[in-house]
Amino acid sequence: MSVASAIARRVLGLPAPRARRVRAHRRLRVPMRDGVELIADHFAPDLPAAPTVLIRTPYGRGFTLGVLARTIAGQGFHVVTQSCRGTHDSGGVFEPMRHERDDGLDTVAWLRRQPWYSGELCTYGPSYVGFVQWALAAEAGPDLKAMATIVTAADFREPTYAGGSFSLDTVLTWAALLSAQRGPRLANFVELRRGQPRLHRGLAHLPLREADLVATGEEIGFLRDWLSEPGAEYWGHRGHAMRRADVTAPVLMVGGWQDIFLPWQLDDYAALRDAGARPRLTIGPWTHGSFGLARHSIVESVAWFHEFTGDAGAAGADGDARGNGRGRRRAAPARPREAVVRVHLGGADEWWEFDDWPPAGARTRDWYLWPDAGLGAAPPGPAGPPTRFRYDPADPTPAVGGPRLAANVAGRRDNRALEARPDVVTFTSAPLDRPVTAVGPVAATVHVRAGGEHFDVFVRLCDVTPDGRSWNVCDGLVRVTPDRFPPDGDGVRAVHVDLWPTAHRFLAGHRVRVQVSGGAHPRFARNTGTGEPLATATRLRPVDIEVRTDARYPSALHLTELPYRCRYGVGRSTSPRQAPVSRPRASM
Repeated sequence: MSVASAIARRVLGLPAPRARRVRAHRRLRVPMRDGVELIADHFAPDLPAAPTVLIRTPYGRGFTLGVLARTIAGQGFHVVTQSCRGTHDSGGVFEPMRHERDDGLDTVAWLRRQPWYSGELCTYGPSYVGFVQWALAAEAGPDLKAMATIVTAADFREPTYAGGSFSLDTVLTWAALLSAQRGPRLANFVELRRGQPRLHRGLAHLPLREADLVATGEEIGFLRDWLSEPGAEYWGHRGHAMRRADVTAPVLMVGGWQDIFLPWQLDDYAALRDAGARPRLTIGPWTHGSFGLARHSIVESVAWFHEFTGDAGAAGADGDARGNGRGRRRAAPARPREAVVRVHLGGADEWWEFDDWPPAGARTRDWYLWPDAGLGAAPPGPAGPPTRFRYDPADPTPAVGGPRLAANVAGRRDNRALEARPDVVTFTSAPLDRPVTAVGPVAATVHVRAGGEHFDVFVRLCDVTPDGRSWNVCDGLVRVTPDRFPPDGDGVRAVHVDLWPTAHRFLAGHRVRVQVSGGAHPRFARNTGTGEPLATATRLRPVDIEVRTDARYPSALHLTELPYRCRYGVGRSTSPRQAPVSRPRASM
């Protein structure tokens, strides 16, 4: 084993290697059905009949991925890393999501022709590297023994247009990352050292159809396509949600409470459960790019692969160490023993285990917004003045932390400066006399009357500590148009906002806070207030918004809570790999 992979194994916390030696075979040519060749590296352990882990990526096969692949190979797997079409040194043109099904299946067919291939395949990867797993999963056949899908989703359309808006920060930042891979290394290093000023100018630029030129100096075709808001035909060829029920391989899902894909990853989980599958789900206190996520997901994925493949290195009964469909290797279980959900409980720093998600026994409780900026269980009185604010797209309400692509701007943040802005209104409970444990979906119904027909409603749930710091827990945004959330005779609209789900304990003495504002830029593209097309809008129109908090229009947060009288286990840990899990036990 190399020094780098030995260090990586220790940093990650992986067990001692099973292989004594791993050989790397570089730049293997893998033919696709249309004649394009994709380039791959193969890391081969000195073990007969070892299963194969396939990692298909658009991010290149550089030093970091090479060390990771060699480290996983040392755990008893052949590891194949392949550059997606049109990226790094692979042939063809990269069109996100379009070719991943065919290219993935052609790669599996190539694997079957290799003398070292045992017939047992696993797939691994986060984000887009997880999406490509979904692309081949339904049709990979019995070879596919296990999948490890990390902070990803089977379909990227809904995350792109989250809440009916446009996930500007995610899309443009990702496009700039892919563009930077093709550019000069020195120029990219300077841009990063300067804090990516070109990217920030692109995020602030209008019209959005020019943002790619401002941020990267080049036109990016897929970004311009997405800004034109193509319909079902375009996205139908680029998503795999419709085929989730056909996936028979055991699926591991690892997500983060502050991850950009979490709601849609949980949709994938629900779809598999509805189809009778039993995936395993872990959700930790992680953002999309956090090191803790990477560390945990690798360790759990390796254990997952071992669970559903035969013993690495075990020769078949007929002496065929190569396998490839002929060795009589020990049969692996077809599915996990049970559905297991492990989640990190924020505010308490505990890991809990459930049999399903959302957990049984959780109940929805309404927290009503009061006209005096209060928040509580009692519905508001029959009369009370609305709470007003003005959203100005020329000075858009900024995004502070939360689920964002880049780890340095994502996650939990103190929101006091944001809440001091006049375009953010807050509703806060009295100090809690006992803990409130929220575990499950979170939503809000906000009754609003606005001075325009085009605006956004952003809702955020915060945990306010006794010293006054306001920490974001989860949030969500919805775009309002004339045909969405139509007004009643008084011009009031009942706007339903789905927030990110959560698992969080508000401790005694803390306060629960709800923010309401008109945006979170650049995480979501600003609403210009004019109804002009997303790609070409340039005119900016402020909108005055009233939040109604009276008996006729009772705005409320809908929080999924576990009953207070339930008893809980006491095991606590900051490492889900090492410590016991706190498992709720009903006692009511």
